[in-house]
Amino acid sequence: MDQTLPLIFLIAFLSTFARSFVGFGDALIAMPLLTILLGIRIATPLVGLMAAAMSALILLRSWRDVEIGDAWRLVVASFAGMPVGIWLLRVAPAEVVTGGLGLLLVAFGLYALLRPVLPDLPNERWVYFFGALAGALGAAYNTNGPPVVVYGALRRWSPVRFRATLQGFFLPSGFAISLGHGVGGLWNREVFLLFAFSIVPIIVAVVAGHWLNQRIPSQRFNRLLYGIVAGLGLLLVVRSF
Repeated sequence: MDQTLPLIFLIAFLSTFARSFVGFGDALIAMPLLTILLGIRIATPLVGLMAAAMSALILLRSWRDVEIGDAWRLVVASFAGMPVGIWLLRVAPAEVVTGGLGLLLVAFGLYALLRPVLPDLPNERWVYFFGALAGALGAAYNTNGPPVVVYGALRRWSPVRFRATLQGFFLPSGFAISLGHGVGGLWNREVFLLFAFSIVPIIVAVVAGHWLNQRIPSQRFNRLLYGIVAGLGLLLVVRSF
């Protein structure tokens, strides 16, 4: 484990920086890289703990901007999907789970880069579908962000509302997903040690990302992030065969 610690520090910093700077993207970076480094069974509960810590730190500054109505509906709906994701992670072959994560990342990266014109979604009842899907993907892959990002785009959220509501969703759902990993038997000594080692780079990255967000437009960073996500997803697909 000692040889991998510098890489884990770097991944923790980069993934947290992405979340702090643009509002999401931490798991899209951390999951493929840590899966390659540690395997899906260690990467999933580790990223779950890291994501919960990130959400708590970021919301210390931005909790006043959260749209509570949308956030709590997404959280409640996500609870229904979480058991499905944990069940998939426990019973499916690691190659299948890893390949599924890769396909998800490729699809979302291409979606974000191509920016297709999406229809309006006037009916709020769709929030429960997207929330449940986010819960399932979050429990299996810690990638609960993509369904919520798509929902926000369909609902035409403003940038401020988008960033803050994402954090309002990520905090309670992240804690629930992480607790589900524990109940599902995915926590172990290695996971907690690696999480403890990651705390310092996470704190530094939260501060750095927030500082830079106030000074640099995020559009270019977003496109770079999505391109990297799609490339990492393709690498996972190839490795799973």
